[in-house]
Formats: sequence, C-alpha cells, structure tokens
Amino acid sequence: MNKDEKAKLVEELREALTAAPSVVLASSVGIGANDMNELRAKIRASGARYHIVKNTLAKRAIEGTDLAELAAHFVGPTAIAWHPDEAVAPAKVLVDFRKKEEKLEIKAGFLNGGVISVSDVNTLATMPGKDELRAKLLSVFNGVPTKFVRTLAAGPQSFLTLLTARKDSIG
Repeated sequence: MNKDEKAKLVEELREALTAAPSVVLASSVGIGANDMNELRAKIRASGARYHIVKNTLAKRAIEGTDLAELAAHFVGPTAIAWHPDEAVAPAKVLVDFRKKEEKLEIKAGFLNGGVISVSDVNTLATMPGKDELRAKLLSVFNGVPTKFVRTLAAGPQSFLTLLTARKDSIG
C-alpha cells in the first residue's frame, strides 16, 4: 500500500468512525478463516462494518477527534467494528459471536464521547436496537386507540347483552 492509498484509507476511516454513534475494538487472533467469514457475514447482515487495520493507521485516523482516547487500546492486532446509524448493532454481533468463539477478545468501546469498558460493551449488547425500540413505540401508539375503541364498544355491547337476557327471561 503506497502513501496515497494509506492517506485515503485514514481519511475514510476518520469520516466513518467520527460519524458512528459507537465503536467497538476487538482482537480476532487465533480464529479460523471459516469462523472469521461467519463473523464478517453476521456483521454485514446487521449493517455494521468490521475492519482490521494497522494500529498506526487507526491511530492516525482517530487523532484529533473524540475517539483519540481509544489510541491506548490499539495494541496488537485490532479490529474496529461500527455501524453508521445504530450504536447497539456492532456490540450485539461481537458479544453474540464471542459466546461461540471464545478466542474473540473485545478490547474496549466508544460511546457518547467516551471510552467504555468490556463490561459496558456487554451491557450495550443487551440493550434493544433502533428497530426493536421503534416496534415497542409503535405497539404503544397502537395500543392506546385500540383500548379506547374497546372501551367505547363495551357500553353498547353490555346494554345489548342486558336486553337479550331480559327478553329471554320474559319470553
């Protein structure tokens, strides 16, 4: 990789990482090629990105940004996972994959302007994602009108039941 390609990679990485709501650093040393392909497929399916980058290039990409605090965690082979829109997605995929492949090491994360620990990444992975939160909110929005309509219909229905019972008792 020549100097221009490295500069271009650093700039692309800087743009992507500074725009991401969260970043997770991991090490995949000792994981077989088939397992790595499986991990990459899961990350792609979630819409997240996963790159193994030279530490010097990664440090250069985060230099001068809020992410600069992560520089201390770029030791040894390091992969960077992020999602352009959703903070939870990369953490969910990596934590879930680590249950199957114990060689995957989560090093640290970055969320809301600060570095987060491995336990915080695990906690982040248990939180609902954007789509789950939207579904819950939609069910709340739909639940209130549905309950209101049922309540409105209950009065006439009860009155009709009362009239039917009265008719049966008389006749």
